[in-house]
Amino acid sequence: MTDIDSAVIKTIIDTAHDHFFIVEASGRILDVSPGSAAVYGLSREALCASTVQELAERGVLSPSVSMEVIRTGQPAQVLQHTGTGRRVIAEAHPVFADGKLVRIVSRSMDLTDLQLLQDEYKLLQRRFSEHLKHSGRVALENDLELDNLTIRSSVMREVALLIKRVAPTDATVLMLGETGVGKTAFARQLHRWSARHTGPFIDVNCAAVPETLFESEMFGYQPGAFSGAARQGKAGILEMADGGTLFLDEIGELPLPMQSKLLKVIQDGEITRLGDTQPRRVNFRLVVASNQDIAARVESGAFRLDLYYRLNVIPLTLPPLRERREDVPGLVEAQLARLNQRYARTKVLHPGVWSELMGRDWPGNVRELENWMERAWLAAPDEVINVPGDSALSPRRDLQSPLVESECARPSVPAEEQTLKQALDAYECEILSTLCPQVTSTYALAKRLGISQPSAVRKLRKHGLRIGPGKPSA
Repeated sequence: MTDIDSAVIKTIIDTAHDHFFIVEASGRILDVSPGSAAVYGLSREALCASTVQELAERGVLSPSVSMEVIRTGQPAQVLQHTGTGRRVIAEAHPVFADGKLVRIVSRSMDLTDLQLLQDEYKLLQRRFSEHLKHSGRVALENDLELDNLTIRSSVMREVALLIKRVAPTDATVLMLGETGVGKTAFARQLHRWSARHTGPFIDVNCAAVPETLFESEMFGYQPGAFSGAARQGKAGILEMADGGTLFLDEIGELPLPMQSKLLKVIQDGEITRLGDTQPRRVNFRLVVASNQDIAARVESGAFRLDLYYRLNVIPLTLPPLRERREDVPGLVEAQLARLNQRYARTKVLHPGVWSELMGRDWPGNVRELENWMERAWLAAPDEVINVPGDSALSPRRDLQSPLVESECARPSVPAEEQTLKQALDAYECEILSTLCPQVTSTYALAKRLGISQPSAVRKLRKHGLRIGPGKPSA
C-alpha cells in the first residue's frame, strides 16, 4: 500500500460519522475513528492498545461484532450495549488475503443519533403543517388534483401534497402506518404523479413471498436453472419493474438473508438471474411500506441498519382513520359506487347507517371500512342498506373453537336477491377477518383452515385482508 493510499484511509477514518474499528484477525485493534471514544468510554489510544477480546471481557463491547466475524469468517451485525450505557448497532466485514482472514472492518452507529434524526424529522413535519395553516392552504383543492385518492381531511391532504412534491424525483419513499390506512393507494398515486407513470407499477407483499422462492421470484431465472424451471426462463419482479415503480409492502417482514440481497440491488442497480452469469441493469423507483416500527426492528437485530438507511430517505406516516373521521363519508361513497358497479345493482345507504359509520374507531382502518361496506351490501335484501347493529355484519368471535360445531355455527341461508356465491364470499370474508389477528403468518392461517398456503394467500388478496398479529385485519 502506498503512502497516498494510507493517507486516504486515515482521512476516511478520521472524518467518518460512523464509528470505525480496524481489527487484526488475532483481535488486536489497529485503528478506530475519533468519535468511538465518546460511545465506548475509552480514548482512541486506549482502544488501539487493546484487543476486542479484552474489551468484551471488560463489558466495553457487549457483544463484540469483530469476534463474531473471527469465529465465523462471515459478515455480522449485532446490537451492542457499551460500557457507557449506550445502545449501538454494529456491523463488521471480513477482509481476506490469499484465502486467509487478515482484517475485520467494523462500523457502528449510536441509536441515540438515529432517534435524534427521527425527532428532527417529526419537528419539520409539524412546522410544515403549521406553515400550510398560516398561509391559508389547508384546503388544497386549488393546487392539488387528488385523482383517485378519496380524502377530505387536512392532515391527509398535507401528506398528499408532500407526495406530489417528491413524486418527480427518484427518492425512495418509506410509508409507515397501521394496517389498512391506504399505503398501497398512496404508492399508486405517487407512481401516477411521477415521471415514470408510463412504466409499470409492481406491487409485492413481502410477507407473502416464501423465503425459498425469493430469489427465483425476485431475480428470475434462466432456462434449466433448477428442476422444474420454465423452459423459456422467467423475468423476475425486479426486472419487471424496470422503468417504473417497485412497491414493497410489509418490508419489515423481509427475512435478513433477503434484506442483504435487496440492499445489493439497490446499491449496484443490477440483478443476475438464477443460472445466469451476466448481470442485467435495472432502473426503478423504490417505494416501501410497513405497519411495524422499522427502527425498533433495527434495534432488535431483525432489520439491517444499512438497508434502513437506504429506505428511510423520505419517511411518510399515514394517520389511522380514527384520527381523520372527515374522510369516512368519501370512502363510504367511493366503496358503495364500486360495489354497485361490481354487482350490477344500485343500492343506497339508509340515513340511520351513518351514525354507525361515523361512530366507529375502525381499528382496521380503510380496509375494515371497505370490508364492512361489502358485507352490508351483500346482506341487504333490497335496495336500501339499513343494517346498523346487525350481528351478521360483526366479525364472529367464536372461531377459536372448530368452525362448525353445531347447527348454531352454520351460516344462515342467503338473503333474498343474494346469490349463493355472494353469501359464501361474505361468510368466507367474515371467517378470515376474525382469524387474521389471531395468526402470525399465512402458513398458520392455512393450517388453521386446512388449506394450502398459496390458497390462503389468494383468499386474503381476494378480500383485501392482511395477517396482523394482535390487530384487527379487516
